[in-house]
Amino acid sequence: MSFNKVILMGNLTRDPDYRVTANGHQICKLGIAVNRRYTTQSGEQRDETTFVDVDSFGRQAETISKFFSKGRAILIEGRLRMDEWENQQGERRSKLLVHLETFSFVNDGQGGGGGAASQGGNAPARQPQSQSDTPAPQNATSGDDEDVPF
Repeated sequence: MSFNKVILMGNLTRDPDYRVTANGHQICKLGIAVNRRYTTQSGEQRDETTFVDVDSFGRQAETISKFFSKGRAILIEGRLRMDEWENQQGERRSKLLVHLETFSFVNDGQGGGGGAASQGGNAPARQPQSQSDTPAPQNATSGDDEDVPF
């Protein structure tokens, strides 16, 4: 048994790359930066940034290309996928990326926001629990399990 689900919130590292194939399939490739702030054992605060490549398809690809640009925040849900190819020198290469399933606009001060898109384009609008750049520590507890959103 396995489970493959990724939920990330970050900022686009470049403008989305939108294309329509000869078959009419819509594809949008984007990159996001996900930041994590943590404190070392010595008490020093550090930032860690992870860069993630994301592929979206269909109506979502078109929507992302129209409404997102470099620096804009996005919340994505998807699954991990291993992309494998052979380079010009004949070497096998691979890269882990996210295959986007749904996304949400994040109110990042650039206007817009409040909407959502899904594979069918009719998912209910969803706002992230926290819109700060730094997620809450994983060991934080509120003392009341009723507040957990899942």
